[in-house]
Amino acid sequence: MASLDELRATRLEKLKILEKAGMHPYPARVPRDLSLAELRAQFAELEKSQKSISVAGRIMAIRGQGAIQFVVLYDGTDKFQVVVKKDSLDATLFDLFAAGIDIGDFISVTGTVFVTQRGEQSLLMTSWTIATKSIAPLPDKWHGIQDTDERYRKRYLDILMNPELRDLLIKKSKFWDVTREFLKKQGFLEVETPTLETTTGGAEATPFETHHNDYDLDVYLRISVGELWQKRLMSAGFPKTFEIGRVYRNEGSSPDHLQEFTNMEFYWGYADYEMGMALVQDLYRTIAKEVFGTTSFTTRGHTFDLMNEWTKIDYVEEIKKQTGIDVVSATEKDMKKKLDDLKVKYEGDNKERLIDTLWKYCRKNITGPAFLINHPLIVGPLAKTVPGKDVVQMFQPIIAGSELGRGYSELNDPIDQRQRFEAQQKLINAGDTEAMMADWEFVEMLEHGMPPTCGFGFGERLFAFFVDKPLRELQTFPLMRPKEKE
Repeated sequence: MASLDELRATRLEKLKILEKAGMHPYPARVPRDLSLAELRAQFAELEKSQKSISVAGRIMAIRGQGAIQFVVLYDGTDKFQVVVKKDSLDATLFDLFAAGIDIGDFISVTGTVFVTQRGEQSLLMTSWTIATKSIAPLPDKWHGIQDTDERYRKRYLDILMNPELRDLLIKKSKFWDVTREFLKKQGFLEVETPTLETTTGGAEATPFETHHNDYDLDVYLRISVGELWQKRLMSAGFPKTFEIGRVYRNEGSSPDHLQEFTNMEFYWGYADYEMGMALVQDLYRTIAKEVFGTTSFTTRGHTFDLMNEWTKIDYVEEIKKQTGIDVVSATEKDMKKKLDDLKVKYEGDNKERLIDTLWKYCRKNITGPAFLINHPLIVGPLAKTVPGKDVVQMFQPIIAGSELGRGYSELNDPIDQRQRFEAQQKLINAGDTEAMMADWEFVEMLEHGMPPTCGFGFGERLFAFFVDKPLRELQTFPLMRPKEKE
């Protein structure tokens, strides 16, 4: 079996053959009347008229030899068979095809359509020209790229050779299209907010930090899709806004977490979290039906149907039911002991982190669909409290043992917000890198007034759960360490 260097050398020799014959191996343009999908759609009409047409694409397979060869052409819209017959093609072009063309090359083909004896729609080549000469061979079509690191590093080949991955990326695009269309039909205005911030707001996460040279200012890549900015738009008089965009969190990776990903957040003036839950339930069902054609899924060991009733689960009561710990009255010592007994690892020893760790232990046992409600005040620093209780008007869709979104009746009391930011600042001063940074200009906006508002967001992790794939597998180009020079 020839080595890659030997195969490359052979292809370079074929490139010279094409050049010697007067074919530029990398032209700017080649004849192309139709995409291959359009060719297939118009096949009956073209067969009847016998009109000569030109198509172009990459050669994915060549079989046969001698006086007839069968070529599979692919242009990203469809695959189509091209028949190369010696008696239908100029002798020079026929010989040049045999001498200079490889699987992986891009060519333009001119000819007429017909149906083979086996009943396959085909194009009979009467002329051709090179579009791009490939120097490196494609992976084996049956096995693709087996090494995971190589698959991610050479994602263009992985997508080319793996139809399932290609279909998933197309579905992911439709996932966001359906989300956008749903919100626009509900009267939400799509907006853009800053990705560089002087303080990160709207979530609890470790940010990426960089420096703005012109302002000589340290700034952060955003960790939410403009939560505090979109709330400013509520104050400005926009009743409904949303944004779909990239967010960045300088934290560890897992099958369900990455440092860079796409999120959506909406803000709805004069609405509360009860109204938000009804809208989100409708949104998730719409996404499922329009993108996947079903509302029933099996993922992460759970089977659920989004058309079932979405039960409401009390945060404190659920932890108490599963662990026996009342997180409202329990001390940090009590919670640490319980986590040790459960053999659950935890980081940090402040109450907020310990409560969150206990909840994460419990959530994996909940299939859903459900809404988690009545979160303790300490884990919802941007949400209104439930009147008369030390819990907040916050909700999270729970599906397949995980939270797949988060929403609030947004806090618009500037005095309360200032106090909560001060509490978060104490956590930061104590070394908690994920605590929420204080944004005092946001508090100033609240002093001018913001209407009652419901805010909600979810990320592409929802899509990963629908297709039961790790989040990294669904990135078009996952982040990779630079490859060392050989």
